[in-house]
Amino acid sequence: MNLLPWFQWCEESGLGRAVRESVWAFAVIESVHLLALATMGGAVLLVDLRMLNLGLRQRPVAELAGEARPFQNAALIVLVLSGLCLFASEATKCYYSVPFSVKMVTLVVATLFTYTIRRRVAFSSSDSSDSTRIAVALVSVTLWFIVAASGRWIGFSG
Repeated sequence: MNLLPWFQWCEESGLGRAVRESVWAFAVIESVHLLALATMGGAVLLVDLRMLNLGLRQRPVAELAGEARPFQNAALIVLVLSGLCLFASEATKCYYSVPFSVKMVTLVVATLFTYTIRRRVAFSSSDSSDSTRIAVALVSVTLWFIVAASGRWIGFSG
């Protein structure tokens, strides 16, 4: 299945043209995207570090996860919306970009992992063994690091 025509359509859409032709739009949207990534990363990392017993030890994991969840959810929404705008402005470049493919695959896996397995372990931390919590936290940190690093890699490629 050849997706190139769809990528080209995205780039030639009104959104793609508007972002691409504006002097400031890409920079502003990318700044918002990076702020959302920092918020998402902070919310995820706080809970993951607690699951690794590396911080906030006086707080139960489930309580911390519950308090971080609204920030995580809002950040994910902003990440996706701003990412779509950035993508639309250079979709054809993204089609040929290995880092873009890595980011998209890892983003899907990281999001599914975060909202299923990690969520289950974080909210039932008393039922989970230390080794399970540690493994889940390490996988979570690794996945989100790959998302961020491959996103940065997109800027340095092609």
